[in-house]
Amino acid sequence: MIYLDHAATSWPKPESVYQTMDRFLREKGGNPGRGSHSLATAATETVEETRRLVARLINAPEAKRVIFTLNCTDALNLGLKGSLRPRDHVVTSSIGHNSLVRPLKKLEQQNVKITRLPPSPELGVLSARDIEEAITSDTKVVVVTHASNVTGVIQPIDEYGAVARRHNIIFMVDAAQTAGKHPIDVQAANIDLLAFSGHKGPLGPPGTGVLYVGNRVNLDSLREGGTGLYSEREEQPDVLPYRYESGTLNSVGISGLGAGLKYIFTEGLERIRAHERSLIDRLIEGLSSMPGLILYGGKEGYQQAPVTSFTIEGYEPGEVGAILDQAFNIKVRTGLHCAAAAHKAIGTYPLGTIRLSPGYFNTVEEIERTLQALDKIARSYKQLPQLRTGYKNPK
Repeated sequence: MIYLDHAATSWPKPESVYQTMDRFLREKGGNPGRGSHSLATAATETVEETRRLVARLINAPEAKRVIFTLNCTDALNLGLKGSLRPRDHVVTSSIGHNSLVRPLKKLEQQNVKITRLPPSPELGVLSARDIEEAITSDTKVVVVTHASNVTGVIQPIDEYGAVARRHNIIFMVDAAQTAGKHPIDVQAANIDLLAFSGHKGPLGPPGTGVLYVGNRVNLDSLREGGTGLYSEREEQPDVLPYRYESGTLNSVGISGLGAGLKYIFTEGLERIRAHERSLIDRLIEGLSSMPGLILYGGKEGYQQAPVTSFTIEGYEPGEVGAILDQAFNIKVRTGLHCAAAAHKAIGTYPLGTIRLSPGYFNTVEEIERTLQALDKIARSYKQLPQLRTGYKNPK
């Protein structure tokens, strides 16, 4: 089997992630922050160690500014809804995932004004000048997707952060496709809010996410409850990170996230990045020469996350995915990828694209086998009726 859907979730995980989570449940299964007995303190120590590892990954000035969330979607909701009020103005791009698009739509229905800027159709990059020109006296937040989960094109967040800081505006970044794969420095890039999931680039398990909250931001909490500290108060404590971490944390998942981050630090982020970049470069090179195939993203001269999308003439994207799965045992993602706005921007709505997203554990041999399979599909449209008849396009 060849797994090329790492933009959805990384798989497999490092062996240490499985072992750490198993050991945590067996040996450290207490409730973190709830009690002084050995199991509770062991759980607390694991959570705080992972918090420090996340801070190291993104160069956060203080570990307490790392908030653990359910996933990236949860982190984006907390960052947006905790900072915006009616009549505030937001500047964003038109290529976001639904985890960003839908909270903004909800806020728009509550009288928050949204300006959605398209990226350059030639390069897929949003201009910092366009962001600056869209800023008004009511602008509260600039929020962007670091890398599209459709095209993989990485946006120049350092430039955006400089604009936001110059205008004293909160700068928020959705790093779901880049955290753990691409260097991110929240201080150098002037990032006030950074959201990402633990189960993708950081190689942790599902059900884990992070929101970094910079010292220029004072978010309202979205939920209140037990924090294990300040139990004598009826009001939610305003101390970080507890203000935003009500209820029992997914401590076993956080232990796995910590193991994933340790693996990244041991291997080296640059080494991981270089390997994944070599795989996506080979994919783009091989796909570019295939008949009837249209590539989206991957423009020369711009940084690329390990994600690329394409369509093949004569096939619906879901049809190609089914053939790859059933005939070649290759797992890819097809359709809209929960990012209809991005597909509208690149002209692939409503059917979407075929998406390939390799990870660190993929090999060059797997990439070559995938290219061979796709070349066969592209060249054999009329010769594959037996693979086509059983396919039904999902709605």
